[in-house]
Amino acid sequence: MITLITNIKELLQIRKTSISKVSGTEMAELPTIKNAFLLIKEDLIADFGSMENLPEIKADKIIDATGQIILPSWCDSHTHIVYAGNREQEFVDRINGFSYEEIANRGGGILNSAKKLNETSEEEIYEQSKIRLEEVMHLGTGAVEIKSGYGLTIEGELKMLRVIKKLAENYPITIKATFLGAHAFPLHYKENKAGYIDEIITKMLPEIAKDKLADFVDVFCETGYFSVEETEKIMEAGIKFGLKPKIHVNQFNSIGGIQAGIKFNALSVDHLEIMNPEDIEALKDSETMPVALPSCSYFLSIPYTPAREMIKAGLPLALATDFNPGSTPSGNMNFVVATACIKMKMTPEEAINAATINGAYAMGISETHGSITRGKKANLILTKAISSYYQIPYAFGSNLIDSVFVDGQII
Repeated sequence: MITLITNIKELLQIRKTSISKVSGTEMAELPTIKNAFLLIKEDLIADFGSMENLPEIKADKIIDATGQIILPSWCDSHTHIVYAGNREQEFVDRINGFSYEEIANRGGGILNSAKKLNETSEEEIYEQSKIRLEEVMHLGTGAVEIKSGYGLTIEGELKMLRVIKKLAENYPITIKATFLGAHAFPLHYKENKAGYIDEIITKMLPEIAKDKLADFVDVFCETGYFSVEETEKIMEAGIKFGLKPKIHVNQFNSIGGIQAGIKFNALSVDHLEIMNPEDIEALKDSETMPVALPSCSYFLSIPYTPAREMIKAGLPLALATDFNPGSTPSGNMNFVVATACIKMKMTPEEAINAATINGAYAMGISETHGSITRGKKANLILTKAISSYYQIPYAFGSNLIDSVFVDGQII
């Protein structure tokens, strides 16, 4: 199948040679071509350029994109979209003055989701999760990472990872799986934290590795959850089983989690709402991608990742949704990009780079996703007729997407 898209008002994020990420001042540079064409062969980008250089092409399908813009689909590198039920009551509790920590201490939060998940069949969890996956695909996401972490038992964690695997098998979107057994301590291990960590390392990880159910290992490194020492122990064990670390750090406190992630060559460190100069300094010259989750800050009314300070320091930054039932019940990357511009003072160019090429890096897929490059996956967003790409974050409440392509096909 050969598809030719012509008269594109502007083709965004064009990279003639593949790059892995952009950092610092490079984040403000978004290469584009105006009045462009794009050629898709099967599931890959075959060619692109200016309309004045359009060669003679025999295409099976021609799309006239007059007035419309094309950019790579979003790469959402941090989600928890496999879960059971919801936590609407906790939303109301926060409105009534309870903090995230207070809700967790009353048996809410992650433990609430774990209880629901372990009471729900694998088939029902799949049915609920596929609706969320289909929603984010139609919102322009072409690659997504999904974490476990609401099981907190061997059976529950394996059940979640099997659901993620089934989603990956049944949908064209690229899916990466992360084992997050260290999301919280189950109630029955509250007085025996070492016992739960031992269960993660000696029982959960071997089963996950045996069935090849995960690509990454994650830990919620935070006061009241997993300490830096515990996080390092779990990361080290995960690496031995072939899982690269991606960790939750600095959501409420800076306790050394970033430094631990860098020490173990974590692919990404995510959240970063609380950053001090030592944290920023530690990330310099590392291969670890900082990931901001602005819609989590929006929903919980907590600080936003200090993007301007980090970019000024020469760091890269990726954006992701954190789609989950408790702190971010939304997988809308368009809102994430807009919120990054509005609340974190990122420019539209920086935000689009963060949500495409840098998001792909944070999932380990920058060789195949995240930019308009010959040979990469034809995962694309075709906007409606809009004045410029600035309208994407500017009109934050509008759906400006006309079509989404995954593997070269309109979904």
